[in-house]
Amino acid sequence: MFLKFFGFLFAVGSVVALVGAAAVAYIVWSASQDLPDYEILAQYEPPVTTRIHAADGSLVAEYARERRLYLPINIIPEPLIQAFLSAEDKNFYSHSGLDYSGIARAVLVNIQNFGSNRRPVGASTITQQVAKNFLLSGEQSYERKLREALLAIKIESTFTKDEILELYLNEIYLGIGSYGVAAASLNYFSKSVGELTVAEMAFLAALPKAPNNYHPIRQPEAAIERRNWVLERMYINGYITSEDLDAAKDSPLTVQFRPPGAQIFAAEFFAEEVRRELLNIYGEDKLYEGGLSVRTTLDPAMQVMARRALVDGLVRFDRTRGWRGAETQIEVDGDWGKALGEIDILSDVEPWRLAVVLEVNAQRAIMGLRPGLLPTGLLSPARENAELPLDGVEWAREALGDSRLGSELRGVDDALSVGDVVYIGPSSDSDIWELMQNPEVDGAIVVLDPHTGRVHALVGGFSYAESEFNRATQAYRQPGSAFKPFVYATALDNGYTPSSVIMDAPIEVEQGAGQDIWRPQNYGREFYGPSTLRLGIERSRNVMTVRLAQDMGMPLVVDYAERFGIYDDLSPVLAMALGSGETTVLRLTNAYGMLANGGRQITPTLIDRIQDRWGRTIFRYDERPCLGCAVDSWENQPEPVLSEIGTQIIDPHTAYQITSMMEGVIQRGTATVVRTVDRPLAGKTGTTNDVRDAWFVGYSPDLAVGVFIGFDTPRPMGRRATGGGVAAPIFRDFMQMALADTPAIPFRAPPGIQLFRINAKTGLRAQAGDELVIDEAFKPGEFPPDSYSIIGFTDELGRPLTVDPQSDLAIISGTGGLY
Repeated sequence: MFLKFFGFLFAVGSVVALVGAAAVAYIVWSASQDLPDYEILAQYEPPVTTRIHAADGSLVAEYARERRLYLPINIIPEPLIQAFLSAEDKNFYSHSGLDYSGIARAVLVNIQNFGSNRRPVGASTITQQVAKNFLLSGEQSYERKLREALLAIKIESTFTKDEILELYLNEIYLGIGSYGVAAASLNYFSKSVGELTVAEMAFLAALPKAPNNYHPIRQPEAAIERRNWVLERMYINGYITSEDLDAAKDSPLTVQFRPPGAQIFAAEFFAEEVRRELLNIYGEDKLYEGGLSVRTTLDPAMQVMARRALVDGLVRFDRTRGWRGAETQIEVDGDWGKALGEIDILSDVEPWRLAVVLEVNAQRAIMGLRPGLLPTGLLSPARENAELPLDGVEWAREALGDSRLGSELRGVDDALSVGDVVYIGPSSDSDIWELMQNPEVDGAIVVLDPHTGRVHALVGGFSYAESEFNRATQAYRQPGSAFKPFVYATALDNGYTPSSVIMDAPIEVEQGAGQDIWRPQNYGREFYGPSTLRLGIERSRNVMTVRLAQDMGMPLVVDYAERFGIYDDLSPVLAMALGSGETTVLRLTNAYGMLANGGRQITPTLIDRIQDRWGRTIFRYDERPCLGCAVDSWENQPEPVLSEIGTQIIDPHTAYQITSMMEGVIQRGTATVVRTVDRPLAGKTGTTNDVRDAWFVGYSPDLAVGVFIGFDTPRPMGRRATGGGVAAPIFRDFMQMALADTPAIPFRAPPGIQLFRINAKTGLRAQAGDELVIDEAFKPGEFPPDSYSIIGFTDELGRPLTVDPQSDLAIISGTGGLY
């Protein structure tokens, strides 16, 4: 009987075991159906950050949906790997995908915690986390855990441990938008993984479970506690010594968050232009997930110089238009810092500070400075004051057209009242604070290499924080007289010489049926009679330019304008010879660069090279072959010589002649303000009708610079706001900084250029007693004339009037009968 009972129990137990085994087998079989293809991990390419670098390699900006930098496992420091193994899976290198001892511990803990509403404890290995993160959802269910375990076993049988660990360390989310250890290292500590301390590595390893719970600023105590726990695990596992442990636990948790956006001061417009170009070429996914490495042409030092010159010039001009009053007003009773901190500021106008007037009298104002932000993002409790003396508001003492101030400011309290919120900044020439004002007018500056088209600096406005509109590349404006050099270059390239003479006298142009007759005027509304092409450029004579274009024919001028890339489809009407067509600062500056380089065509570029995530070059701007550059050793062979970039679009002698003529613009013409740079420079001013646009574009032998000033919605800037008065000083300021430590290099004359002494007024060979004599450049086979024909003026038979030296005196000093 007893034996029968045990036999019965055995039979029942066997049946139950078989049924249970069958049930388990069924569950496992069911869970294994439709498992994701884990072999795709071998081809996995995670979204990786695109990084933009300056020409010197410094980081300019990053663009990503997930901030991630992919690192091969052999690049990741061993201590960092050990920190993650200690925190997440100490048996990683010994288990086969599942940690059975860890699972047993988790089961016991969960049984003990049953009914306590605590979150169940897991025992996921790194391999299981890879399965979940790459192939499964984050759903909390036993079925998902089973599928995760099955995938982990299959992954372990297919990939090496190092391959699995590489996937994990590059995919894991570690907070503040950081995916993978490389991005987290940069975003938390502004360091590469190789620069991290053991304590910093332990902190990163503490984050995978719950990054927000261990935020170093919002949850500093929890973050340090978790970091120290990881350090203790590292010590227990034999990765660090007791001395290392104590030193690391005693170290503070100091983070240095790296902000998104441009990483180089003043480079926002440049970086955004590069981003737009990449977006147009490669599309959104490639830009934000493709891990491109972009080497740009940006020169960080020149970029800062360009921004400083532009901002100073805009502020200088804006001050001539008067003080417009405070930005806003706040109550200063109580905590004025909090109220000031709630006002949005221009974040890129350093070293300006937003401030509120706390006290004011005739001699000074006590200003409360806007508090800075703590790492938490909260306003600092510290309150800082500054003194604004009477000298700091000196420029506002002559406020023009301000009904509140009148024509003259007597004291600080005439301009400011308690509670006024204004910008102040350190004076550039003394140790005081000055009253600042956000300019109404805006502008742009472009700096490029005339030999290659590489853009060294680009500033598209006063403040990117205020307006992202790029006035260097997106604003199409009339260049006015800054276009004239290309009219004159067309003439020089087609038989005219710098000493050719044009009649500067009234002219009437028929514009077609139903339109008024056009009577172009010079800037001063005066006429000067027969004048050389050189004088026409130096003095920016409108009427001479129209006559010259009329004599050549506008279709020829249009052809040259399009060769230089200034316009794409210029209308062949005479008004266009005076710069009535619209173009951008970048295009016009690049065109001047072609004059500087001897007439070779160049294309402006902000990008030198682009590499994909694997380091393969997929774009290179300079594709010239370098024969002899790849030799194994030097055996006294000559240096490799690169061919010149671009095709020749005008005669190099023509380019030198127009350069020489534009040197005269600076020495004797409309841009004498630039002479103080004391370097060989050429350039041309430009001012449009009603002074709506002001330009100066010029160059040294190795640097082309274009400056534009104007309101975003075109309107008159005032009679004094000419290219020579507003834009040329900005060019001057930049060149003084950029060329400060360089030798004075003359413009390179092409072989065959001849210099003759001529009378600058008549263009004839210089005679004894001539007052204004200059060296003029002539092409091979050309010589100064002994008499001249006046372009745009004929005798009674319709022939060009020819004047000899004796008759010349009567023409240039007579009663004006030739008009």
